[in-house]
Amino acid sequence: MAIVAIVGRPNVGKSTLFNRITKKRQALVGDFPGVTRDRNYAQANWEGKSFTLVDTGGFVSGEGSDLEERSREQILFALEEADIILFVADGKAGLSPEDRVLVDILRRTSRPVFYAANKIDGPEQSVYVTEFYELGLEHIYPISAAHGFGIGELMSDMLESIPESYEEQDQAIEPHEIRVAIVGRPNVGKSTLANRILGEPRAVVSPVPGTTRDSIDSVFVKDGRHYRLIDTAGIRRRGRTKEKLEKISIMKALQSIERSHVTILTLDATEGLTDQDLHVAGYARERYRACIIGINKWDAVEKDAKQTRRFMTEVRDRFRFMPYAPILTFSALTGKRTSKIIPMVLDVFNQYNQRITTGVVNRALDQTLQHHEPPQPGGRSIKFYYATQASTRPPTFVLFCNRPEAIHFSYERYLANQFREIFGLDKTPIRLIFRGRQKGAKE
Repeated sequence: MAIVAIVGRPNVGKSTLFNRITKKRQALVGDFPGVTRDRNYAQANWEGKSFTLVDTGGFVSGEGSDLEERSREQILFALEEADIILFVADGKAGLSPEDRVLVDILRRTSRPVFYAANKIDGPEQSVYVTEFYELGLEHIYPISAAHGFGIGELMSDMLESIPESYEEQDQAIEPHEIRVAIVGRPNVGKSTLANRILGEPRAVVSPVPGTTRDSIDSVFVKDGRHYRLIDTAGIRRRGRTKEKLEKISIMKALQSIERSHVTILTLDATEGLTDQDLHVAGYARERYRACIIGINKWDAVEKDAKQTRRFMTEVRDRFRFMPYAPILTFSALTGKRTSKIIPMVLDVFNQYNQRITTGVVNRALDQTLQHHEPPQPGGRSIKFYYATQASTRPPTFVLFCNRPEAIHFSYERYLANQFREIFGLDKTPIRLIFRGRQKGAKE
């Protein structure tokens, strides 16, 4: 998936533009602890094209200051990882020394760069853009991130530059494969786990170049089923700091989750949980990806019964927003209990890909309604007419009713839990969509 990075000096409206493009007040995945607080990653879709949007910190020029060093690191990271760079300046404040320095840096990149002057609220203010042509730029887009002026033209032109290979990636992947992504923080044992899985005696392994940079896809067959293991462990330190390594790790994790059916979120039993682990899991949940919580290096703590109980209690408590995600403990280094991973992946995927007939779905709905009728907000009753499964991966059910907007989230959760129990979908996310019945539709 293509990566678009927004860069510019402070207070030019980068975050406002970020929210405008993602169409949300906040990104799907918020700020990650372990990454600078002024960096945000989000999944975005514009005119049917999906991409990852990155909001960077403000660039400040100056000599030897910590702020300058941090800002330059962010810009270099954006240049290194992004497919497209979006430079934003303050159109009303005019050209600044920081703009000149940053544009000079951007001239040296091989990535496509689009230049925008923000805070231009309409065509009559486009004259403010003239000053920026002193930089020798071919085209500058006058935009208003706050009001939406000029955003459509900018985005249409920018997205045309996304390589066609990104559009073809998902189509090129074998449709019958089970795609499994191993994600997690650096040094939790992702590479060791991948090698352990691929080293099974019955596995036929064939390395395939990854569809995202610096990652490796491995295709293998086990017990007649085809799998594609997506490993993000091929991240090189290249002299960068630990903070730099974690930034890259997060981006690779998001890319891998996006392409996967089942995500193995790998934790380190010796280090415990971090907020970053939860944010990555939250992204998988937002994207309705199946997930297995894998606790590695379990052999290092299992001898201490008190510590193991405390750790498992913390895992179940903090991952309570994913009650369907099974928890596995293992040691990738010694191979202990790793033989359970692929059978669990298959079990999870079978539920993730489960199809329920319409008759069975409606009988389950009737049973659920008889047990607990929906509340009646405003004194008006909510009536359900029928339900059907619309798609798989995850199992998605459409429920037709007279007042879809009045259904409380707690009742939606009740319905989801009942469907999960009745259909035996305890290891997969499910999605419920409520729709009003069209006029003339049959009961």
